[in-house]
Amino acid sequence: MNLEKLVGFDPSTMNYKTEIIGGITTFMTMSYILAVNPSVLATTGMDKAALFTTTAIVSAFATLLLAFMAKMPFAQAPSVGLNAFFSFTLVEGMGYSWQTALTAMFIEGVIFILITFFNIREMILNSIPVNLRYAITAGIGMFIAFVGLKNTGIVVSSPSTFVTLGSFTPTVILGILSVLLGGVFCFKNIKGGIFLSIILCTVIGIPMGVTKIPEQFSLLSLPSSMEPIFCKFSFHNFLSIDTIIVVFTLLLVNIFDTVGTLLGLASKIGIVKSDGTIPRVKQAMMSDAIGTTIGTVLGTTTITTYVESASGIAEGARSGLASVVTGGFFLIALIFSPIFMLIPAAATTGALVLVGSLMIDSIAKINFKDITEALPSFITMIMMVLTYSIAEGICLGMLSYVLLKLFCGRIKDVSVTLYVLAVLFILKYVF
Repeated sequence: MNLEKLVGFDPSTMNYKTEIIGGITTFMTMSYILAVNPSVLATTGMDKAALFTTTAIVSAFATLLLAFMAKMPFAQAPSVGLNAFFSFTLVEGMGYSWQTALTAMFIEGVIFILITFFNIREMILNSIPVNLRYAITAGIGMFIAFVGLKNTGIVVSSPSTFVTLGSFTPTVILGILSVLLGGVFCFKNIKGGIFLSIILCTVIGIPMGVTKIPEQFSLLSLPSSMEPIFCKFSFHNFLSIDTIIVVFTLLLVNIFDTVGTLLGLASKIGIVKSDGTIPRVKQAMMSDAIGTTIGTVLGTTTITTYVESASGIAEGARSGLASVVTGGFFLIALIFSPIFMLIPAAATTGALVLVGSLMIDSIAKINFKDITEALPSFITMIMMVLTYSIAEGICLGMLSYVLLKLFCGRIKDVSVTLYVLAVLFILKYVF
């Protein structure tokens, strides 16, 4: 079996053990989605047990699809931001039934496949200026570190200052310990150090009361049926201006969420060419488009490439073999769900913060001597964190880039694609 043709694994420059550890680390870092996605979507009235099964199957399918199509060490799963948009904006805020909201996401997935097939998404990716690409990578690093700190309670909301330092609860202490352990293991060049820190902190969390073990704990559990949420589309009163705007918004958010993540991750594995293009990027984007469409049929929200893939990359993963391992663990999670559900968010904090710190080095490559390049780059990075959205950071960064170049008389610095995108961004924010 030629693994190089199948998943891009080159035995002369890559190592089986490294790829396997990288794949496991990525899974462990993003395994929280198996608990978070069902919890968020269940607020709409969807069946929580069925959602767990769907989340595991769709994540495995999309990740394996990416492994064989794009041959990259990235993983895919339902987007945390878009499942919140689905539940709290479309269903709770706008009054759609979850069936109708799921239909909107299905339509978006189909459109996604079409615009990917016709290279529109690749055109958008290639139109992003070099300095903004560096900013996107660094911004994603800040974002995922912030996610880790927030999920553990190290950083909490504040009515007076928006965010502040949280109380030193056992969960926060375990989160801080995971950061320190990850740093120590990284300093000592321990292979699988990030993964090891997750396991150790999960075990340490037991006597601290952070890792919760149910009274009737069982190692195995048969997966629940997906029937309650499978193919439950509703086209009743679907065609309306509001729905068209919803689908358009979903498209924009998902395009830039995925594009931004792909840019950031690709730069970390060193496959970005001198002209800024990324090999097999169309296949990577097609896999998440297909994953999104299949995911809505099975009963979950939009699929996206996960920034947590950077944790596996930090362990040395460089090929689709790592993604095969990650996808395989999502399938294993179907029967070992009680074990994976034990991992507390605090145990993965160190992985997210450490990976974030490793991604921040791209800031040094930004041209800060040119304010028309530096300011949009800064806006890109800071708005990812402040808006809690990779997509919003990219949209605002690119919009500021176009406007600043325009006002400074440097019209030729901006491509036609960027001007078109700027108009779309303005329409998005106005309407």
